[in-house]
Amino acid sequence: MTETLRTDTPTDAVPAPRRAANGTPATEPRPATAAVAAQHRRLLASLPFSDVQDLEDAKRGFLGALEPGIVRSGDRVVWDNDAYGFLTGDAPETVNPSLWRQSGLNAIQGLFEVTPGIYQVRGLDLSNVSFIEGDRGVLVLDPLISAETAEAALGLYRRHRGDRPVTGVIYTHSHADHFGGARGVVSQEDVDAGRVPILAPQGFVTEAISENVYAGTAMARRAGYMYGAALPRGPRGQVGAGLGQTTSTGTFGLLPPTLDVTTTGQEETVDGVRMVFQMAPGTEAPAEMHVFFPERRALCMAENATHVLHNVLTIRGAQVRDAHAWAGHLTEAIDLFGNELDLVFASHHWPTWGRRRSVEFLALQRDLYAYLHDQTVRMLNQGMTGAEIAEAIVLPPALEGAWHARGYYGSVSHNVKAIYQRYMGWYDGNPAHLWPHPPEAAGRRYVEFMGGADAVVAKARESFDAGDFRWVAEVLDHVVFAQPDHDAARELLADTYEQLGYGAENGTWRCAYLSGATELRSGGFGTPVTPVSPDVLAQLTPEQLFDALAIRIDGPRCWDEHLTLDVHLTDVGTRYRLSLRNGVLSHTAAAQETDADAVLHLPAAALPTVAAGAADPAGAAAAGITVEGDPAALGRLTAALDAPDPDFAIVTP
Repeated sequence: MTETLRTDTPTDAVPAPRRAANGTPATEPRPATAAVAAQHRRLLASLPFSDVQDLEDAKRGFLGALEPGIVRSGDRVVWDNDAYGFLTGDAPETVNPSLWRQSGLNAIQGLFEVTPGIYQVRGLDLSNVSFIEGDRGVLVLDPLISAETAEAALGLYRRHRGDRPVTGVIYTHSHADHFGGARGVVSQEDVDAGRVPILAPQGFVTEAISENVYAGTAMARRAGYMYGAALPRGPRGQVGAGLGQTTSTGTFGLLPPTLDVTTTGQEETVDGVRMVFQMAPGTEAPAEMHVFFPERRALCMAENATHVLHNVLTIRGAQVRDAHAWAGHLTEAIDLFGNELDLVFASHHWPTWGRRRSVEFLALQRDLYAYLHDQTVRMLNQGMTGAEIAEAIVLPPALEGAWHARGYYGSVSHNVKAIYQRYMGWYDGNPAHLWPHPPEAAGRRYVEFMGGADAVVAKARESFDAGDFRWVAEVLDHVVFAQPDHDAARELLADTYEQLGYGAENGTWRCAYLSGATELRSGGFGTPVTPVSPDVLAQLTPEQLFDALAIRIDGPRCWDEHLTLDVHLTDVGTRYRLSLRNGVLSHTAAAQETDADAVLHLPAAALPTVAAGAADPAGAAAAGITVEGDPAALGRLTAALDAPDPDFAIVTP
């Protein structure tokens, strides 16, 4: 698949580093080089751009759009699909034409009839929301990221289908873009009263919140790169993320499910809508399920069969997914429902109609993940490393030519490396890679060996002129980490990232490259995302909250600190012992023979205040926390906590 630039195409000479009138480095984007333009011409000649089936499918059943395509929370815009109005006509040289095509399809916004009784709103968030009509009202399947976008989608549905009450909610899996907007379509009161059941796969709550307990800050910072959160929308900026255009920035919440789906073949009927479920754990999400609607002969594949090659490992960071299990669950879906379905739809992109086309779509998606898995394992058993396999692997023609198998979100390159990582870990077996220097130390040594920073930049410029952008990025990364204030290195590296972004077929690669260029030119943009929702914090168990405290302990600062603290949850009658020693905070619910330095008496709802490290004496009293014993003990614990940094550097030291 064409994901990055070829390195063998010469380019025209590139002018010297640009300067603004005041002599400082220029920050505006550059045009595409001849190497990028040549790559795009080759791609146009190699892919079936005359095939318009996806465009027909993406427009099929259109009933109406939200006008304007903007969603607000008060005065703040949380979604702006109209910002992608530039995605018309032929791709400019600054955008990979295959990604331009995909982004144009993703930007088609509105309410669509999937089949009588099933409707879908697309283009109002990263994901789709589907509406399944019942006897009295409507079931909402995967209510987007934000309450505001979900509410707008429901309003658009009702404008065309009548003011039907919401009679059920379905979460297909545990990722935020499929449950975060639930409060926009249903109230807590209706859920608590049992009027609106919420169905989800077993383990949903645990998986929905667990990612954020440990590495949430780092993931969110990297997600800003992955989705191009700080980039302008336009031909030289963010054009989409492949899976969808971008993420909404409204009110994120979590209404816990009231009914767990636990087994394949389980049937449930809500408001007269019969559903047959297939469990698909360990695929695109740890807790995921497919839903078949027999009376509509429609199969919802959640996020396991979409119009992209998905991520086996997302570049924002996560645990590696199981491509083998993913393929297996797609085979099972064909076996279970292939003879009964008339269409397949998912919570991203557009449906596929017709039994033959639908089954072939599922089979090709299955073959895609199975091929990557099996061939990666075959080649690693021949001694090849992940990077070597990623360069060598070639997809079969049927997969290479299928638009829905293109690497718009996942990529063959980083998915192969992820599969290698799942089996073999980070070490490739070469002792030279067992104990390398970290980036700054390595950078200083590389730059010295290569004749100094100025010499490296001069040689890198020659490689840039030759279109060898991957190599330029590698060597200039060493210079920037060795001498972060070297303007010429930063500027040429930013120009290089920009060209790599322009050439990328993968939407998230483009966003990452252009984000790196932006930060080199203009400084860090931090983490422009919504803080963790109180709904999510409320679902954390005491053990998870104590773990969240433990990973914030600054170990070296408190090697000599010895502290015991009992936490008594007065409303539930449970008691935990926290122990800080050797820079480690451990916890246990076992009975203790010795007294703690202090005992905290508090209701369970106040525990997040302690876990956030915000429980100073005044705050503790306001939260209903009383301290028995050493009154300084809680302060000693909070003093040991290190605040996570949402603005940490990525492309500089």
